[in-house]
Amino acid sequence: MFETDFVAFISDHKLIASLSLIAFTYLIKMKTTRLLKRWGKARGNDTRHLINIIKNLINLSLAVCLIIYWSSELQEFALSVAAFVVAFVIATREFIQCIIGFIYIVSSRPFQVGDWIQVGNHSGEVTETDWIKLTLLEVDIESYSHTGKTLFLPNNTLLFSTIKNLNFLKRYATHTFSITRDQSVNLFSIEAELLERATAHCQDFYDVADRYNSLIEKRLDVTISGPAPTIFISTSDIGRDRATITIFCPSDQALEIEQKITRDFMTLWHREKGKRKATKSAGDS
Repeated sequence: MFETDFVAFISDHKLIASLSLIAFTYLIKMKTTRLLKRWGKARGNDTRHLINIIKNLINLSLAVCLIIYWSSELQEFALSVAAFVVAFVIATREFIQCIIGFIYIVSSRPFQVGDWIQVGNHSGEVTETDWIKLTLLEVDIESYSHTGKTLFLPNNTLLFSTIKNLNFLKRYATHTFSITRDQSVNLFSIEAELLERATAHCQDFYDVADRYNSLIEKRLDVTISGPAPTIFISTSDIGRDRATITIFCPSDQALEIEQKITRDFMTLWHREKGKRKATKSAGDS
């Protein structure tokens, strides 16, 4: 008797039943997310990717159940609005493109949760993907650090923008910077000692960097600079001397090592300049 009344109720009150199902699904999703976060924290694992997959599976299951539940009404509705299909598609083309963009990233897997990526001019760490948008924690590629901003990109941008996977930069990066000075000192006279000091700054992680460098070259089938530092002497457009230093180092230490090398460069440059002034003064006297 109860089963008969229950079936009759959900058949006669589809809206209430649908809302109840949505609320129940939301509670399950929240409970599952909390349990997975607690489990990941206890084991020291990053469960964001798993949570993202489960959320999308639950949302998909809910959508399928609602479509089946309302199938008869949807069929009648589809027949009644057939004349408006074209207008509907035009009006919702961006929403449809977002869904197609989600299907694209799921099928091709150019990245996953936790990866560093660049989409157009936006760079960040992927924290979540869903049917409509991509959520990124913005990353400053120049300093290899999070800016604290959260980016929400509609999935249709993934169809029309270049996607760059920057995940290798998350640990180690080929960091290049330049120092420009006037021509009062011949930079080639300090090149060897500066290179020696730069190598000393990279010595602590040299073995790990060497292995990571080899791993990147093997996976990407390309040759990249490193792990030994390099210095290239050139001139700027306005005729000033320029030293360009390239190091392969942990991303979180790149700016610190840049400062150390810059300090060494300034010390050597001013020392050499002082020697030249002293020599010139001795010659004049």
